[in-house]
Amino acid sequence: MSIADQIAGTRLTLDLWHPNCWAIEATKQTSGGVLAHAIYNSPQTNGERPASVKGLFTAFGDDEAAVENLLDAIRESDRAGELLELQERFGRGRNTPGNVVREFFLEYDPDDMVCPTLLEHGFVHSAPVRIENGREEWEVCFVEDRSAIEDSLDGVREDSGAEVTVDSITTGESTTRSERDQRLDTLTTTQREVFEHARDVGYYDWPRGTSTRELADDLDVSKTTLLEHLRKAESKLLDP
Repeated sequence: MSIADQIAGTRLTLDLWHPNCWAIEATKQTSGGVLAHAIYNSPQTNGERPASVKGLFTAFGDDEAAVENLLDAIRESDRAGELLELQERFGRGRNTPGNVVREFFLEYDPDDMVCPTLLEHGFVHSAPVRIENGREEWEVCFVEDRSAIEDSLDGVREDSGAEVTVDSITTGESTTRSERDQRLDTLTTTQREVFEHARDVGYYDWPRGTSTRELADDLDVSKTTLLEHLRKAESKLLDP
């Protein structure tokens, strides 16, 4: 089987924690989240490994305060170097979770990265990494035989000190994500929690199985806050 066939055949979503990560620490401390897009190595004339790398990231949150608190936590981390905010966005608005987003470059130590360890064990990064609540969500392709996945995950755990669980695994044509799933990915954690709970308890049924007051009580928020989260979620999901 060719590498292209293997990549198309086995995809996983990994829930991951690893030590010495500024993004995991900052999102654990605050309500904001981070999308990791790309890493840039500075060329070394002597052929040695660079002492630092720069990455392109998006900070996101429910409001400006959440994103500002997140960026402050990143700046204060002893594992993060210079943070440079971008004045113009790269056009990812529709595909980025959160009501407020701010893009930035950040310099940090490549020894704190888990991506090389994943690659070493056959897991190829296939989408931006989403970091929230002190955990990372990785969408990866596995380039070896599917039967070797568990041994490879054990290798990642041992080599990086990571905690890794498999949230989903798909093979063949089932790897295609539906438009609905892609739109759900644009919701913040809170928006998704509120929307899915409302759907589960019959808020969108006819007649309705619950009221907004009951929903607010279930989630321990005010009715105004509940409606704000629902309207923002519905706007993202229904936008043509």
